[in-house]
Amino acid sequence: MKSILTFKKISLWFAIGLLSSWLFSCQPAPSSTSSSQELEFWTMQLQPQFNDYFARLNTNFETANQAVKVRWVDVPWSAMESKILTSMSAQTAPDVVNLNPNFASQLATRNAWLSLNEVVSLEVKQAYLPKIWEASTIEVCQDTTCNLSTFGIPWYLTTRVTIYNQELLKEANLTQPPATYAELAEVAKQIKAKTGKYAFFVTFVPGDSSEVLESFVQMGVELVDEEGKAAFNNSAGVEAFRYWVDLYKQGLLPPEVLTQGHRHAIELYQAGETALLSSGAEFLETIANNAPTVAAVSAAAPQITGETGKKNVAVMNLVVPRNTDKPEEAVEFALYVTNTENQLAFAKEANVLPSTVEAVEKYIQELEQQQTTTPVEQARKVSAVQLEDAEVLIPAMKDLNKLQKAIYENLQAAMLGEKTVEQAVADAAEEWNQQQI
Repeated sequence: MKSILTFKKISLWFAIGLLSSWLFSCQPAPSSTSSSQELEFWTMQLQPQFNDYFARLNTNFETANQAVKVRWVDVPWSAMESKILTSMSAQTAPDVVNLNPNFASQLATRNAWLSLNEVVSLEVKQAYLPKIWEASTIEVCQDTTCNLSTFGIPWYLTTRVTIYNQELLKEANLTQPPATYAELAEVAKQIKAKTGKYAFFVTFVPGDSSEVLESFVQMGVELVDEEGKAAFNNSAGVEAFRYWVDLYKQGLLPPEVLTQGHRHAIELYQAGETALLSSGAEFLETIANNAPTVAAVSAAAPQITGETGKKNVAVMNLVVPRNTDKPEEAVEFALYVTNTENQLAFAKEANVLPSTVEAVEKYIQELEQQQTTTPVEQARKVSAVQLEDAEVLIPAMKDLNKLQKAIYENLQAAMLGEKTVEQAVADAAEEWNQQQI
């Protein structure tokens, strides 16, 4: 389940500005003595597929906490950002909400969420994968004081795998998919020369997938320094820029990479026009439904990485609005939803990965004990095993969308020959730094 950036950027950030003004002017959250015992819980696009799961989940919580009733509200993915901003401005926000760290962090810097530093014990914190827990931690500054604040509890995860067309690789005299970006460049040449098709598609559209930005980190590029200034205007950054620019200029990337988003990568792979697709393991089921011929020759391998060996993980978390009138119940419910037992059950139903240490161990053990292995199960195992090396490659930070925009737009300029690689890197860094003043 890939994180989707809304295309209404201007109105969204204007709304965040209004929300920020309200948040800093309001009083701290009252204690949980409200006459209303209803706990409102928002998720993203999980109905109707998981209605039975959440019915059981919520009923079990209510049975153990008879003074509380859970009201589950499922919000379409594309509407969540605007709806949560509107509800918080109107002081009608839910008590627990499912977001991703990238968006949640933008509001965390504005003190929107309940800080979990003092309400979640070290013992409970250590139950979660440490790198995943860190994904929901950010520096929050108020007046002249800045502190690290944990604003969310990890829920479910996905790591990309490389889904590959075995027949196309065979036509190109290749026996296995590439494991690194260096290998990918060579494989792209061979596939194009032998089959006339492209090895893969990756988007450079600023408001779409962050895969290229993440590849920089995998290649060893530091994006920003401790002060938030650009750290990629150096030889490592130039090398990463040049890698993608050279692939494009050599005709090894479809020209639509400049205009089409990640969805086009899916369309090309399902049409048999590309040999590799970077996606979640669960997507093999979609391919089986949409393109059974391609699915029949598809398999999964670990995601492609750089010399660092780092692998990406996408995180969904649960956050508690700071102004909930039931903070204790909200935190308790969030920890209940994300405990090992419930995470493991949801991971099995949704073909995603859990985020507690124990749940991941059990998940892998159960996959290994299965007598037969379907392509989807094999991909799920690849995905789960990757968690040992996986991390959120781009940590929660303010104005991440602007950093991606500066880099992607200058990459495009270099690809089109409007700038040299060195000038594109320098301009991207300057653009980002100017925005941080």
